[in-house]
Amino acid sequence: MSRNESVDVLRKKIDQIDAKVVDLLNDRASLAQRIGHFKSRSNQEVYAPQREKEVVERVCDLNRGPFPAPAIRAVFREIISGCRSLEGPLHVAFFGAEATYTHLAAREKFGSAATLRPTASISEVFQEVSQGRAAFGVVPIENSTEGVVAHTLDQLVESDLQISAEIFQDIHHYLLSRSGRAENVQRIVSHPQALAQCRDWLVRHFSSVPVEEVASTAHAAIKAAGDGSLAAISSAMAKEVYDLQTVAANIEDQSTNITRFLVIGKVGVPPSGDDKTSLVFSVHDKPGVLYRMLQPFARSRINLTKIESRPIKKKPWEYLFFLDLRGHRQQATVKKAIAGLEKNCSFLKIMGSYPSGR
Repeated sequence: MSRNESVDVLRKKIDQIDAKVVDLLNDRASLAQRIGHFKSRSNQEVYAPQREKEVVERVCDLNRGPFPAPAIRAVFREIISGCRSLEGPLHVAFFGAEATYTHLAAREKFGSAATLRPTASISEVFQEVSQGRAAFGVVPIENSTEGVVAHTLDQLVESDLQISAEIFQDIHHYLLSRSGRAENVQRIVSHPQALAQCRDWLVRHFSSVPVEEVASTAHAAIKAAGDGSLAAISSAMAKEVYDLQTVAANIEDQSTNITRFLVIGKVGVPPSGDDKTSLVFSVHDKPGVLYRMLQPFARSRINLTKIESRPIKKKPWEYLFFLDLRGHRQQATVKKAIAGLEKNCSFLKIMGSYPSGR
């Protein structure tokens, strides 16, 4: 058999497998439709983050190669997204415009079948979900190099919404312009966080070029698309969406530049077996009080993954403490530790228990 005939035979086998895959996908979709009818009758949410985490982890464990593990995740993200759309429509609000990193995070979590709706501010994301125009919202919460997004923390304190899931997104910044030529760049625009994450690179390569802060990396791309003298620090997706050229790629100062995003919704999420709980509390200012507040978690051997403080508005020198811990609020040990904490709090709010994103 010749080489070409051999390839033809292999391709026919691939075609046969593809046909089986399509049949199996439709079998899966039919089952999803039946689940959707049940959810509708029992008034359950279409999006179940704990179940989706379980599905993706199980199929990744089943994969023995040679199909790449990251591709398995991407394929099943879209399979789940398509099947979820048959259960019912899903509207998701996200902060920023198309091609922002929050947009990328929302698409990573919900897939292409969800309706993703841009908003102008973080507070607007919370409003869209609170008022029922979106089932869920996606907002940034912290970056591995630049720290927390204070506005998101403030909204979490004031809102009745719950954290439903978290997303970790690798951030790679591109310098984009209409021409793609460095010598044409007279001003660089981007979101303050993006500028901060590329500070050293800008000093090395464009030290004499002024920078300007704008509302988002997508707004920066829009401005650069309309003015040939501007370059925007934005995402690779923005290059395609706004028809720009690359001046330089991967310009972030830290190669491990990761942003954590939160999915917010109206209802709590059942345990997945690998969860986080986020809460916020305040205490009366007494010697050693913070040490005593954390003792219940140490006694229960609960791992605290994050603690952050924020000044309380209109109360100078008083603080809110934000805490992330391993475990779900329904677990006995977590419930006991939180009860021990609450005894000494002047304020305590559980912002949500949700599947760990890592």
